Amino acid sequence: MTAPRPMRADARRNYERILNTAREAFLEHGPDAPLDDIARRAGVGAGTLYRHFPTRETLVEAVYRDDIERLSAAAHRLLAEYEPSEALNRWMREQVAFVLHKRGLAATLKAAMDRDSDTFALCKAMMNEAAAAVLKPAQETGAVRADVRPRDLLLLGHGVSIAAEGNDETAERLLTVMLDGLRQPKT
Repeated sequence: MTAPRPMRADARRNYERILNTAREAFLEHGPDAPLDDIARRAGVGAGTLYRHFPTRETLVEAVYRDDIERLSAAAHRLLAEYEPSEALNRWMREQVAFVLHKRGLAATLKAAMDRDSDTFALCKAMMNEAAAAVLKPAQETGAVRADVRPRDLLLLGHGVSIAAEGNDETAERLLTVMLDGLRQPKT
């Protein structure tokens, strides 16, 4: 099987505009936002939208996957910039902020996707890999308890976001308490 051809620069720009416009439209109107309206707001024709995203489902999945790819990539970017425990702390803050501010959108998009889809499985794998990527180095330096699992980070971050009910100050306080609980106890 051959790899797909890279997109021309103008096609890539259209793809990104459609994706960003769809994200905004889905946030405002849910996954049933009119596709023709998304195309118009993105400044492209309906044919361009459908060439990139032949169905509503492919557009919904692309928006969700793009958000998860960005959050996952942040784990690796932070590891390159900060020492392990700081990278973990910062990534947890990004994860909580994502859930806190995009919870409705993410939940809506997830509900519109097939749970058995390749995209859903890929996103789950990306998040688990990102959590493992920031967790393992922090554990290896002795900064984080050895019994913490990558999935724990995802569940804890989600739980903090839900408990904070959209309040950034409450989320920060709960996140600080949670991150303190992850630390390796001093002997």
